[in-house]
Amino acid sequence: MKAAKALARLGGVATRQQLRLATVHWRHVDAALEAGAVVRTARGHFVLPTVETGRASAHRLGGAASHTTAALHHGWKVKSAPELPHVTVRRKRSLPSGASDGVVLHWRDLDADDVRGWVTSPVRTVIDCCTDLPFDEALAVFDSARRAGLRVADVMARAEWLPPRQRSRVMRLAQASDHRAANPFESVLRAIALQVPGLVPTAQTRISCGELMARVDVADEDLRIVLEADSHEFHTRRRDFDRDCRRYNGLIVRGWLVLRFTWEQVMFEPDVVLESITAAVALRREQGLWRTRSGQLAGTKRRARLPKA
Repeated sequence: MKAAKALARLGGVATRQQLRLATVHWRHVDAALEAGAVVRTARGHFVLPTVETGRASAHRLGGAASHTTAALHHGWKVKSAPELPHVTVRRKRSLPSGASDGVVLHWRDLDADDVRGWVTSPVRTVIDCCTDLPFDEALAVFDSARRAGLRVADVMARAEWLPPRQRSRVMRLAQASDHRAANPFESVLRAIALQVPGLVPTAQTRISCGELMARVDVADEDLRIVLEADSHEFHTRRRDFDRDCRRYNGLIVRGWLVLRFTWEQVMFEPDVVLESITAAVALRREQGLWRTRSGQLAGTKRRARLPKA
């Protein structure tokens, strides 16, 4: 259904206003609610049905809904809503044959502070996502949690009790996370960009260059490379399209490299996106501008770079 597909693209959680901006008519929302494809958690707030399924499964298995299922319950956006709910049960929990069918089961002993009702706590949810999910999926959750007010210090305090390998993974994601990322689309794009040596991608960067004032999704200001997550849902009006064209043209004529990626490319063709970003960094090196392993800017054109915003 249209409402459910739009909700999935928006990260699994959305308000009625966000669905409207995604060109979903209220009749489609009501039809999805009636069919059970979408669940209303509060007035004007909607999630995908795996959250409610997770609650029932957690109760049935004597565990706690966790990972992206818990993230959606907390109101955070995710890269992709889970097809099956995630449930965590204690390690020595004995389950009858077939009891775990229809769920993604995790075996882990949780402290009392790690559970709130039938879901894992916000801090535990972020840690579980960091340790068990791919980097881009975990970063999308971490970014969203920080937008909702979760403190990195609280996550790191709990991570001190983890084994070294898990602790280092949480630390890496904590350092990469950024509350300024607007949505999972931008978070996943930044996760791909972080794989490129010599690139320092920063979310929601303000660029001031002469008369041009622009905010871009992801940028490396020293290398003058901009990465834009172009979402059709929020660029349907002609004035939005006109504004973006002016912004992109203004950046390009001032020496910036602007790469634009669609939601489908970022979510389903990360290798293509990675190849394009890597080529942009290589082009800057050919032009005499690059970043050393220590993070310092190098090259013959380093003094001519644009001032930071």
